[in-house]
Amino acid sequence: MFTGIIEATGTVKDITHSGTNATFWISSAISQELKVDQSISHNGVCLTVEETANGMHRVTAIAETLSKTNLGQWKPGTIVNLERCMQMNGRLDGHIVQGHVDATATCTNIVSKEGSWEYSFRFPETFSHLVIEKGSISLNGTSLTIFNVGKDDFTVAIIPYTYEHTSIHTLQQGDLVNIEFDIVGKYIARNMAGIKSK
Repeated sequence: MFTGIIEATGTVKDITHSGTNATFWISSAISQELKVDQSISHNGVCLTVEETANGMHRVTAIAETLSKTNLGQWKPGTIVNLERCMQMNGRLDGHIVQGHVDATATCTNIVSKEGSWEYSFRFPETFSHLVIEKGSISLNGTSLTIFNVGKDDFTVAIIPYTYEHTSIHTLQQGDLVNIEFDIVGKYIARNMAGIKSK
């Protein structure tokens, strides 16, 4: 479980493929502190550390993950957001993030507000019931508040600290981002719909 408060950014150094899997070597300031079997959020995707060496760590994404996230578009040099799992004795500064990406969204507009930035995104309309004005969302693993919510789009405001300390500053119009909707909202939506488990 994560909070959506990004701890560091990392750089993809190498990518190899085996069958339908993709393996990534990522260099970051926290890589040497990581341990094998540790769960780390990479752009909002929970991945298991398989190996660490020379200030880098290795993770593998399977076909299911590659098909539902933007990891398949990573290349050497890509900057990714990193967060270690939360400690239960700490403050929850963001919101509850599972690291289970629901969909991808496309960046449709970027506006500089002379001290902050507004990024707009379009997402699959089938998820519109999970997006509310001033609600929380995880965007590439970053906990953000959404506004200007439409049936298939929303906007987020980015403060200077977030702009400088996450990968948001690398986004361009047309880029895909990983989104995870608020888990509390998902449970409420399922309950209201009267859906029962098998």
